Amino acid sequence: MLLLGALAGAAALPRPGRASSEPRPSEPRPSATRVVDLDWTDAARGRPVPVRLYWPATPQGRAPLIVFSHGLGGSRQGYRYLGEYWSARGYASLHVQHVGSDAALWRGDPLQLVSRLTNAARTQEAIHRAHDVSFALDRILDRAGSPFSAAIDPGLIVAAGHSYGANTVLILSGAQVVRDGQTLAARDPRIQAGIAISAPAFYGEKDLGPVLGGIAIPTLHVTSTGDVINLPGYRSDAADRFAVFDAVGSPDKLLAVFAGGSHSMFTDRALTGGALLNPRVKAATAELTAAFLDLAFHANRRALSDWTAAWQPILASPPRLAPTAFAAPRPGRRRWPGPVLQRAGRDPALLPLGSCGSTA
Repeated sequence: MLLLGALAGAAALPRPGRASSEPRPSEPRPSATRVVDLDWTDAARGRPVPVRLYWPATPQGRAPLIVFSHGLGGSRQGYRYLGEYWSARGYASLHVQHVGSDAALWRGDPLQLVSRLTNAARTQEAIHRAHDVSFALDRILDRAGSPFSAAIDPGLIVAAGHSYGANTVLILSGAQVVRDGQTLAARDPRIQAGIAISAPAFYGEKDLGPVLGGIAIPTLHVTSTGDVINLPGYRSDAADRFAVFDAVGSPDKLLAVFAGGSHSMFTDRALTGGALLNPRVKAATAELTAAFLDLAFHANRRALSDWTAAWQPILASPPRLAPTAFAAPRPGRRRWPGPVLQRAGRDPALLPLGSCGSTA
């Protein structure tokens, strides 16, 4: 199973006891967020699992948790705009780094780059990535060993990811394939919803129904008309994102498509997809995740309606969902915090474009 991703891309905070876990003081951060790096190792697999935790400065009770998976060649330092947005709104955000398909791919002999990328996208690494996320959840929720456990609500956990990380989210949500008569799957039942940004097709699978049909949790899918992946021997465009959305079995699913842009504009890169469009798509994507969670957990469509009206100028089409989708609230130990949307027009830097078409 080749899963190819993009080029990447309670009260006070409990304090870990290790010095290496302290925030890096050289990095600026908003007052509503505290950033903590943790360097874990999964002894059972002999595999390092570094993570970055974005923690709300003033959490209201036990915080919901979003665990994030980066794209091919990314790291825990990436997708900062999402971690900061979520933590500023009271969510804890745990960004997992996948050793084997992380930024180390770009180092070494450039003539061997294609080989490194190919190896990073093979079945073993795809499954390892899902296990990385599950291991990270084990550690952060461990009542005996984690200083964060008591401040996280284990009933409100969401998985999110971009590109290869979106495939990781789908595997954790219930995707599976059969190879040589063996079913390959890594569903984590703790995950209550999934956010898949620019999910590539499952390479080699012409019929995605059996692969994604078993996903039963709510999912958000985000892409753009210029969302194209180009790797040696592999190309994937927005049509593959639509195919993934269509094949997901859960009726509670939502698709948003921006006009123009690029595949890597959802990373921290500032200019790709267009210098004007790029920051707007980032702001809109972050807000959409909050509106989706309100929809998924509370069946509240108002935030999505407000979001659509605010960002309509940069959308290729209205968000897509079935009329019967999200008909009933999902059970939870407490309500997921409602979204706090940045209204378009208040900040000139975030005004939606009247038109867009750049795919740089």
